[in-house]
Amino acid sequence: MILDSFNLSGKVAIVTGSNTGLGQGICLGLAEAGAKVAGVYRNTPGDTEKMITADGGEYLGIKADLVSIEPVQRIIDETIKKFGRVDILVNNAGIIRREDSINFTEKDWDDVLNTNLKTVFFLSQAAAKQFMKQGDGGKIINIASMLSFQGGIRVPSYTSSKSGIMGLTRLLACEWAKDNINVNAIAPGYMDTNNTEALRNDPKRSAEILGRIPADRWGIPEDVAGPAVFLASSAADYVNGYTLAVDGGWLAR
Repeated sequence: MILDSFNLSGKVAIVTGSNTGLGQGICLGLAEAGAKVAGVYRNTPGDTEKMITADGGEYLGIKADLVSIEPVQRIIDETIKKFGRVDILVNNAGIIRREDSINFTEKDWDDVLNTNLKTVFFLSQAAAKQFMKQGDGGKIINIASMLSFQGGIRVPSYTSSKSGIMGLTRLLACEWAKDNINVNAIAPGYMDTNNTEALRNDPKRSAEILGRIPADRWGIPEDVAGPAVFLASSAADYVNGYTLAVDGGWLAR
């Protein structure tokens, strides 16, 4: 049956930024589809593990600050030590700094680009090496943004990083598709997460944003879980280098 191709039983997924928001929603979706999940978090582990194990799933928490590439190989190694393999990588962790471009600092530029793009590349590289070693391919899902398509305002490093994610997704797909490694991205629209708290708390900006979303609501983490399961599954075996917008119709407006 076609639904069998969405089943992730026996697969092992690494998800960065796993303790809140979209990352937590993706972890729960992958676990519900049958995957064992290694969740990477920066500060506190949150309740993702409790939510997954309560439903009989398997979860490993890995604490790491992805502003540098220092923990990259450790993340792969700890996952293999616990679960024996890696099949799926979701590069979800990301940070944002808001300031007028005329006043933007080098630190705010470097921190965002390092977390959102540099570490994404090197973690993808490490995962791909493991996929090739295992010999049966794998799935990489990068989290892009509406600002992969648009400029935005007051977020120069974030826009640059997310535009870079779309390009990197295409490049890696071109290089690794022959190795049965699918690299794709999800571009969430305006989601009810901590990254958008400042926008949601600004009545004027919130009204402007909602006025352009045909679905007439902010997205929620569950809206991204289904597309993540699809791209992580064999149902997406011939999808390569694509950035899927999950935006309530924002880009169609």
